[in-house]
This record gives sequence, C-alpha cells and structure tokens, in this order.
Amino acid sequence: MAVERKGSVRGIMFDMDNTLLKSNIDFAAMKQEIARFFISERVLPEDFSIHQHTTSTIIEHAKQQGISDSLYQAAMDIASHYEIIGMDGADLEEHARELLDLLVHRYVLVIVTNNAQEAARIALETTSIASYFHMIVGREQMQSLKPSPSGCDYATRQFPELSPEEWVFVGDSWIDGRAATDAGVLFIHYVSHQQDLAEKGVVPIAEISDLLDLVRHI
Repeated sequence: MAVERKGSVRGIMFDMDNTLLKSNIDFAAMKQEIARFFISERVLPEDFSIHQHTTSTIIEHAKQQGISDSLYQAAMDIASHYEIIGMDGADLEEHARELLDLLVHRYVLVIVTNNAQEAARIALETTSIASYFHMIVGREQMQSLKPSPSGCDYATRQFPELSPEEWVFVGDSWIDGRAATDAGVLFIHYVSHQQDLAEKGVVPIAEISDLLDLVRHI
C-alpha cells in the first residue's frame, strides 16, 4: 500500500485487545492460571504477589529464573487457550473501522500484541480489518512481551525508512505505554485507567476516549 505522509507521524502501532477489538479474553483468569502453573513448578514462590503483575510481567519474571523451553511453551499454551476462547465472537471497538478507513492510505499501520500472531490474524480477519495492516507483530516476533519494547523495536526495524520518532503507539494499558516509551515511540492512551500509567511512570502525549479523536493528535 502506498503511504502518504501527514505531519511528523508516518507510522501507527496499535495494541489489539480493547483498543481495536472488544476482547472477551479473561485476562484475570489467564494471569491466575499461569501464575499457579509457575508456582506449582516451583519457578515462583508460594507467596508471589500475583496482583502486582500482568500476565506478561509474570512470564518475564519466570524467564528471569531460567525456565526451560518446555515450561515456557506450556505457559504460552495456557495463554493461547484463553486467547482462542476470548476472541470467539470478538467485535470491533466503536469507530475502529471508520478510523482505519481514514488512516489506511496515509500511514504505515501495524498491530503489536502480546497475543500469538496467528490468533491475532484470525481475530482481525474475523472482524474484517486484517487488510488494513502492513504487519502483525505477535509474541513470536518479540524477545520479551510488552511492557518490553521488543515488539515495537521489531516493528520499527521492518520499516527502516521511518525513524522511531515518526511512529506513535495507541494502546489501552500501561504495558503499551512502557513498551512504546522505551522504544522511543510516542504513546497515545485509549481509555483504561490513568492511575495505572502514573504509577508506572508512563506519560502519554494524549488521552482519547473515542478512536476518531486520534486524528487530531497525529
């Protein structure tokens, strides 16, 4: 797709769940089951503070303990189970398609999600928006899950004609903001909870409650 430059932003990364898609993934149950799995395998201590973590930070913490490839894959299988169930019947966030119609010929559009790439592709195809995106970056392309900047870094490397400063990341959670910030990418926060961002030292360049408001900030 040809890309027409507008302003200083030339590329837009989107989180997927609860940013473009109304996700039904039970993230709380996923987090609990993965944490219990690592505790049962004695990777994490019995008193591990689950509530202070997201699924991705629990997995990263486990990786730092030197888990085997088989244990890591078992945790990913748990995550995939919840993703597949949660994406069944997923719908678009309000105005998602209208926004993409406005952006598609002007910007490089990329999905950066902690979901498996194939699960993300199926969800985007089911909601008929997969064709808007130049690339889908899933966890297979990341060295570490968000809040690591690995996924953002991977995306910027695929488009060397764009500098990190010419990208903006749109997401609903602090892990999106941390990933973007640490990759040198501007962050725009969609809905979610402001206090989560403040506690994690994430400062977005804008807050939007309607996806169409994004156009005013790029």
